[in-house]
Amino acid sequence: MAERNCLVTNDWICGEYVRSRSQELTDATLQHIGITLASVAIGLAVSLPLALLARRWRFLSGPVLGVTTVLYSVPSLAMFSLLLPFFGLSVSLVVTGLVLYSLTVLVRNILAGLQAVPDEAREAAKGMGYGPLRLLWEVELPLALPALLAGVRITTVSTVALTTVGAIVDYGGLGTLILDGLDTTFKAQVLTASALCVLLAVVADLLLLGLQRLLTPWTRGHRIRTNRADRGPAVAKVAEPA
Repeated sequence: MAERNCLVTNDWICGEYVRSRSQELTDATLQHIGITLASVAIGLAVSLPLALLARRWRFLSGPVLGVTTVLYSVPSLAMFSLLLPFFGLSVSLVVTGLVLYSLTVLVRNILAGLQAVPDEAREAAKGMGYGPLRLLWEVELPLALPALLAGVRITTVSTVALTTVGAIVDYGGLGTLILDGLDTTFKAQVLTASALCVLLAVVADLLLLGLQRLLTPWTRGHRIRTNRADRGPAVAKVAEPA
């Protein structure tokens, strides 16, 4: 009986709220995931050409990184207000704002990954007859994957959090429930939606970490060899006879 009355007593933890509002929670979660996926995917599609331009023409590196950094420093409320005349109160407004925020991390990580590709690998590929496009897709991008995927992980987690700000235009996924709960002092709704948002961020990070390890197995081997090399002298010292 106490659990059924948790809605009446406005408890923070309320199983009855989860059961009675399961469809609402599901819809908000799916909207949150959809906005996050769209924002990260579009951000990645925009960031890759920008990073390639900055790598190709060095004089563009400063302006590209500078502009993306300035965009990231714009407060979310101001960002959405500036975009409002172009997109209106729509999900496109939220996605566009999140894409602009994602550029600073993605462009920097992709550019750093491409710049870290050894010159020997490029020269060997060119010696085998690789053209610029094939060199990029079959040599440079695979070697830049660790940095690229690290940027995607950071961007995804931050986008999960920033999506909640879309609640100000009623397209914030779980953020909309959080804002409504705060306005009405509905404790169970605020806590449940907030917990789901945190859970989404953790699950997304773990999935991307697994994907990163799957696509870059050579980095695991490198870490294992490094750890063994670091432990070698200590092991030898312990093994010395007294």
